[in-house]
Amino acid sequence: MSDDERLPQPAPAEIDLVTVLHALGDPVRMRLLTSYADGAEHSCDPRHLGLDHLHKSTVSHHMRVLREAGVTTTRVAGRNRYVSLRRADLDARFPGLLDALLAAAQAPTD
Repeated sequence: MSDDERLPQPAPAEIDLVTVLHALGDPVRMRLLTSYADGAEHSCDPRHLGLDHLHKSTVSHHMRVLREAGVTTTRVAGRNRYVSLRRADLDARFPGLLDALLAAAQAPTD
């Protein structure tokens, strides 16, 4: 794989609502979603994501699930990988979904 390639991900028209919701049904992946919501690219290092309590392979699994569902995209630059949210694709496919999910994630729990 040469520099600055993307790992495999579904095309925007192939992003499926049930698959996205299933991917986001895990608390760790919801935490990743809220981290990625800032619009920036993020290193795959668990320490940078506040997930240093999890094994690196566990975090990689969660990132793969999000990417394969079409929630994120992963750019490869040399030996580094950078993840970002596919907000434009998700907003076009499911208007208001991300905003609702992010608002729910921020809501206080009783």
